Amino acid sequence: MNGLLLRKNLEQFFNEDIGTGDLSSELLFETDERGIAELVAKEDGVVCGQGVIDMGFRLLDADCSVEVYVQEGERVQKGDVIAKVTGRVGAILTGERVILNLIQRMSGIATMTSRAVALLGDSPTRICDTRKTTPGLRMLEKYAVRCGGGYNHRITLDGGVMLKDNHIAQCGSIRKAVAHVRSKIGHMTKIEVETSTEEEVREAVEANADIIMFDNCTPEEATLYNRLVPSAIVTELSGGITLENLAAYKNCGVDMISLGCLTHSVKSLDISLRMKGEEQ
Repeated sequence: MNGLLLRKNLEQFFNEDIGTGDLSSELLFETDERGIAELVAKEDGVVCGQGVIDMGFRLLDADCSVEVYVQEGERVQKGDVIAKVTGRVGAILTGERVILNLIQRMSGIATMTSRAVALLGDSPTRICDTRKTTPGLRMLEKYAVRCGGGYNHRITLDGGVMLKDNHIAQCGSIRKAVAHVRSKIGHMTKIEVETSTEEEVREAVEANADIIMFDNCTPEEATLYNRLVPSAIVTELSGGITLENLAAYKNCGVDMISLGCLTHSVKSLDISLRMKGEEQ
């Protein structure tokens, strides 16, 4: 994870939340009053966000001590202590909400990704995410997918060419779209084509796409389409797949299954911060 970008994001998030100052903490506590806080899991799940905890509290109190007891991607149970923070009480309570909001969401994504990976069992098919992320949080959300055992699709639009239905409709055909793009890109850039019928899959193969996506297919259709594609071309399945029906696709033979629900429909993992009193 990009530490410089994380710092910039945290500063922005803190400025949004704090405004001109944390009135509650400033009025209640002396500037140098110190205390201890613990971050505690309130339900079972996979934890993610160690860097957010460490950098977040240190931005508000450079002299604080942060001890993280759980590794990234490690499973915890309800009641487990994730981390301990020792420092200025005002700074700890000022940063509490922003830090919890972030690590709860990241841990929720890591937990859902871990469940998706488990549903595929010993299948060689990989779980990956999409660009259906929260604006401003993409780096953190995609990092959380990796912590949960998944893989990242494009991070940004310049990460590769992806010809979807609207691109193809405007160009006239898959063949024309791929040929036009191929004539302009360098050798390091891959081309992915979205397909939804057997005819489109065959055309994408003939056009020599690097990756072919089967969009909104049944398990039976996905299996059929995958058999039409040479092994040198990566295959991906996407659209309409959730944790409820994912297992039905585990034996389709595709290389990747991309799930938008990992980031757009995730439930945050419940984590709380509790003060433990004054530093001894």
